[in-house]
Amino acid sequence: MDVAVGAGEAGGTPLEGSEPVYTAYVTVTVVAIVAHAGIAVADLLRAPFVLANSAEVGVPASWLPWLAGLKGAGAAGLLVGLLGVRPLGVAAAAGLVLFFVGAVAAHLRARVFHNIAFPLGYLALGTAALVVGATA
Repeated sequence: MDVAVGAGEAGGTPLEGSEPVYTAYVTVTVVAIVAHAGIAVADLLRAPFVLANSAEVGVPASWLPWLAGLKGAGAAGLLVGLLGVRPLGVAAAAGLVLFFVGAVAAHLRARVFHNIAFPLGYLALGTAALVVGATA
């Protein structure tokens, strides 16, 4: 007899057979949390590479605390989603996707292509977190 283990959709452990999906969700989300929190801290500390990149794409240094706050809020939202409030995690991931679409657009507008891989990487992490969060 094939019987589901745990509470499944009721909020307990994942259903039997869905462990790989849940593992992917946790792994991708933890990596996204660490990456986005890390770059938020770099923004707050005004790391030299952050200042140089911001100036190159035309983002004033005075915006950095606000941008760091958005990135940090996204990372915190992913963490809350991972801890059980999945809709908030999905919303945070969507916010990070929109944020980094804007970052890529800033790079394109300024014709700064030599380091566009970084916002694209964060965009990919946010997108992955959104997909696994919405489907796990």
